[in-house]
Amino acid sequence: MKMDISIGLLGLGTVGSGVVKLIRQHQEELVHQLGCKVKVKRVLVRDIEKERDVQMDPASVTVNPDDILNDPEIDVVVEVMGGVDKTRQYIIKALENKKNVVTANKDLIALYGPEIQEIAWKNHCDLLYEASVGGGIPILRGLTDGFVSDRIQKVMGIVNGTTNYILTKMMENGVSYEEALKDAQELGFAEADPTADVAGLDAARKMAILARLAFYTNVKLEDVEVEGITNLLPEDLHYGKTLGYTMKLIGMAQCQNEQIEVSVQPAFVAKSHPLASVKNEFNAVYVNGEAIGEAMFYGPGAGSMPTATAVVSDVVAAIKNMQLGVNGCSLKGPRFEGKLKPLDQRFGQYYIRLHLKDQVGAFSKITAAFSALNISFKRILQTPDKRDELAEIIIVTHQVSLDRFQKALLQLNEMPVVKEVNSYYRVEGEA
Repeated sequence: MKMDISIGLLGLGTVGSGVVKLIRQHQEELVHQLGCKVKVKRVLVRDIEKERDVQMDPASVTVNPDDILNDPEIDVVVEVMGGVDKTRQYIIKALENKKNVVTANKDLIALYGPEIQEIAWKNHCDLLYEASVGGGIPILRGLTDGFVSDRIQKVMGIVNGTTNYILTKMMENGVSYEEALKDAQELGFAEADPTADVAGLDAARKMAILARLAFYTNVKLEDVEVEGITNLLPEDLHYGKTLGYTMKLIGMAQCQNEQIEVSVQPAFVAKSHPLASVKNEFNAVYVNGEAIGEAMFYGPGAGSMPTATAVVSDVVAAIKNMQLGVNGCSLKGPRFEGKLKPLDQRFGQYYIRLHLKDQVGAFSKITAAFSALNISFKRILQTPDKRDELAEIIIVTHQVSLDRFQKALLQLNEMPVVKEVNSYYRVEGEA
C-alpha cells in the first residue's frame, strides 16, 4: 500500500481553494480513514501570478496540464476548472493514463458523462462527480449506494440555488424579478450573466445526471424539457399564494415501465409539501422509492466549502477503491434503453389563469369543454377585473394526462368567449 497519495488539481478557483484547505486541515482524519497521507502535489492554473485565498508552494503550481496528466506519481486528478471541450480532453487523457478522476463539472457530465464513463471503465479507473449536483448534499452517492436495493420511481427537487433565492424573495417579500435578481447578484448567488440559471439550463443538466443514476439508463440533455422563471407574472404568484401554494423551479424525473420523463419548470408547490420550506439559496432533492417510500436530501447547493466537501469525499472514495483494487468496477452500462413517456402517460395537476368575456353562459362553455376531455376542476377562483367586460378565472385541475391538458389549452385559445389564456403551471402537493 502506498504511504502517500498524490493529487493533481486542475483549477484553483473558489472550489479548488476549498479542496486544498480541506485536505490540509483534515489530514489527521484522512490518515485515520485511509492509513496514508493525502497531498496536493501539483495544481494547474491560468495565471501563476494571481493572488489566491490559499497559499501554494510556487514549485507546485503550473500552467502546463501535462505536468499533472503525465506525472506517474499522481494517483487522482481533481477537475474544478470548469468548461467543457478542453476539460473533456484533460479528463480523457488522465483516464487513459490510468488516473482516477474526480470532477465537479455538471456541464461536462451532463453532455459527455456516458462517453467518459466508458473510457473510465475501459482503463479500470473511477470517474466520480458527487459535487456536480447539489453542492455538499450527498445525493448522487445516496442514489447509487443508499438506494441500491430499491427501485426508484421519482426524483424531484430544487437543484438551483440562484432561482430558489429569487423566487423566495418574490413570493415572501413581493419584490420584482429584476430586483430579486439584482439582490442575488450582489450577494454572489447569481452570475453577471444569469442565463444558465434563470432559463433552467443549469437545473436541466443536473436532472439529466440524476435521472441517469436513479434509473440506470442513459438520459440525454435534450431529453429534458426546460422552462425557466423569466416569464413569471406577479399576478400568478399572488393568486398562487392565495390558494396555498408557493412557486419553485422544480426538476422532476420519473420512470415507469422503462419509460422516462424528465423536466425542469416553474411549478406551484403546496405549502404542506416538504419542498415548499426550502428557501433562499438552499437545494433539496425528494426521492420516491418503491420500498423506502419518500426521502429528502437537503442542504447548501453551492459554495466553496460545501462543494469542496463533496469533492474530497469522492477523493477518499477513489483512494479506498485503490486500496481494495476495485477502481472502475462499478456497474457497467445502462440497465435499459430509456424511452420517453408518451403524453397520455404523463399525469399532473395544473393551474390555469384566463380571461373570459363577461357574458351569460361563458363559464358553462369552459366547463363543458373540459368535461368532454374528462378533466375535472379541483379549485376555482374568480376575481374582479378592472376591465368590466372581462372576468378573470383561476382554475386548478385534478390529475390529468398531459395530452388531454394540451388539447384543453388548444380549445380554450380557439373559443370566442375566451379573451386570453394568461398562464398555466404544474401543481405539486395538496394545498
